Amino acid sequence: MKSNPTTSFIRVGAAQINTTVGDLPGNTEKIREWIRRAREREIQILAFPELALCGYPPKDLLLKTKFISDQQGYLEQIIPETQGLLAVVGLVIREGDSYNAAAVIHDGQLVGYVRKVGLPNYRVFDEKRYFRRGDFLSVFETDIARVGVLICEDVWHPETVANIATTGLDLIVCLSASPFHVNRGLERETLVKSRCQDHSLGMVFCNQVGGQDELIFDGNSLIVSPQGQILAQARAFEEDLIEADLRFEEIHRRRLAVPTQRDVLLSEVPGREPVRLIVSPGRTAPVTKTAPALDLRPNPFLPRPITRAHDPIGEAYQALVLGVRDYVRKNGFREVVIGLSGGIDSALVAVIATDAVGRESVIGVSMPSRYSSEHSQTDAEQLARNLGIRFKRFAIEPLYARYLELFQEEFQGLAPDITEENLQSRIRGNILMALSNKFGYLVLATGNKSELAVGYATLYGDMCGGLAVIGDVPKTWVYAMSRYRNRTAGRPLIPDRILEKPPSAELRENQFDTDSLPEYDLLDGILHAYIEQDCSIAEIAELGYDLEMVQRVVNLVDRAEYKRRQAAIVLRVTSKAFGSDRRLPVTNKYRS
Repeated sequence: MKSNPTTSFIRVGAAQINTTVGDLPGNTEKIREWIRRAREREIQILAFPELALCGYPPKDLLLKTKFISDQQGYLEQIIPETQGLLAVVGLVIREGDSYNAAAVIHDGQLVGYVRKVGLPNYRVFDEKRYFRRGDFLSVFETDIARVGVLICEDVWHPETVANIATTGLDLIVCLSASPFHVNRGLERETLVKSRCQDHSLGMVFCNQVGGQDELIFDGNSLIVSPQGQILAQARAFEEDLIEADLRFEEIHRRRLAVPTQRDVLLSEVPGREPVRLIVSPGRTAPVTKTAPALDLRPNPFLPRPITRAHDPIGEAYQALVLGVRDYVRKNGFREVVIGLSGGIDSALVAVIATDAVGRESVIGVSMPSRYSSEHSQTDAEQLARNLGIRFKRFAIEPLYARYLELFQEEFQGLAPDITEENLQSRIRGNILMALSNKFGYLVLATGNKSELAVGYATLYGDMCGGLAVIGDVPKTWVYAMSRYRNRTAGRPLIPDRILEKPPSAELRENQFDTDSLPEYDLLDGILHAYIEQDCSIAEIAELGYDLEMVQRVVNLVDRAEYKRRQAAIVLRVTSKAFGSDRRLPVTNKYRS
C-alpha cells in the first residue's frame, strides 16, 4: 500500500521559563517573547508553567487584592501576541474568591479560564491557605483537537485525569510548578507516561525552572505520546522551548485498540461533567506536511524514545548551582563571600558559588585561630587558587585573646568548654557580616544538613549568612558531590587532602567531629529515618542501629529545633528540608 504523502499534525510546545515572584512586568515580557519564539517554530498549542504570570509561589502576596487585580492588566498585554496559536498561561484570578488558574488564549482572544481542582497542602505547599478549588474541569475544542487543561496537582490524581479523559481528549496540557528534590524528575516522568498510556492521549507537561527562595525548580518539561514515549524533553535547570508533532490518526487508532477506556466510570468528584469551551472555528488549521524527496531521519514521524543517564548526586549539584545563581541574581546581589576553613563543607560551597555566579564574584575568607592547623590554612588558599577566586586572610587570634582576657575574671575557676570554642566561630561570623555590610556581599553559610540536624553549629557564628547552600545536603552527600565536581572538572578543584582528612571544626586542640558525633555514615542513616521518614526511635533501632545511639541522635535533633528556626534560608534538594517542609514546635515535650 502506498502511503499518503500528506499527513495532518498538530505541533505542540512547552515554554519552560524562569520567572520571578512578583515581577509582573518582567514575567509578562518574557511570556510575550517566548510566544514569539514559538510562532517562529510554527507551534500551534503552547503551554507555560503554573502561575507563570506572577511567579510561583507568591505566598502572602496573594492576600493583597491589588496584586491579583494587577495581573489582569498584564494579561491584556499578552493576549495580542497569540496570533496564530493557542497559549495556556498560568495566573491568579479573582472571581468571588481567588483561584490558581490558567488563561486559554487563542488567536488574540481570551477564550476562558481553567481553575485548579487539586490544591496541595503538604510539605512545601500551602495552597488551601490562598485558593478556592475549582469545581469543574474544562475542555477546549478546536477544529483540529480536543484539549483538556490541568494544573500541576490535578494530574497526580488519577480520578481527575480519568474524568476529563472520558470526553475523548486528544491532548492534555498540564501547567506545573513542581519543585526539585532528588529523583523527583523520574517520578514525574513515570507519572506522565502512565497517564498517557492509560487514556491513549498525548500530554504537554510544562514545568517551571529556576530558584525561588529555598525552592529550586528543575524544569524537565515533557511532551509524551499516547504510547507513553517521550517525544521531547526540556533541559534540566535551564530555560528551554520544546516542541513535538502529534498525529491524530495515531491517537485515534490507539484509542480504538484499547476498548477498556470506553467503560471508565466517573468518580463522584468535581469535574465529572467537564465544561466545553469552543475555540473559534477555522482560526487554527492543521499543519500539513508533505514528505520531502529525501528525509535523512529514519521514520521521521514516529515517536523516538529518549534515554538519559540518571545521576542523583549530579542532579542535586546542578540544582544547588541554579538555586544560588537565582537567589543572587533575583535579589540584586553582585558578589558572595564565604568563610574558607580548609574543610570539605566550605570547599563545596565555594565551588558551587563559583559555578553559579562566576569566579570574579566570589570572595573566600580565611580566618585562622590558634587551633587552625597549618594544612587547613594551606588547603583553603589552594582551593581559592584552583577556583581563581579572590582570597583574603584575617587572623582572629588577637581578637580571640582579647575576648578571653575580657571574660577572665567572670570565668575564673571554670574549665574551658564549648563557650570558648564558640567565641571563635562568632568572631568569624562578625567578620563576614562586616564585609557584607560594607561591600554588599551575600554571606553564604556553609553548614550541612547533618550538622544542622543535630545542632553541631554555632548560632551567630558559622550559621551566619543569607543563604544556607548545603543546609539540605547530608555530610555523606557533601563528599559525593565534591568527588562528582572534581570528576566533571577532570582535575582536583577541591584538593585531595580536603577530601581525605577527618572532618574537624578546629575549635580546640586535636578536635574531630567524631568526638561529638557518630561516624557520618551511621549518623546520616539515622537522620534520614527520623527526619525524612518520620520513624520512631524503636523503628530506627529495628533497622539495625544501636538503640542508645539512636536515642542520643534523636535527642540532639529535637533540642536543636530552636537553632534551625534562626538559620538562613536552606536550598531544598531532598524530599524533606528544614524550613517549610518540616515544621515542628520549638516548645515541645513529645518524644518518640
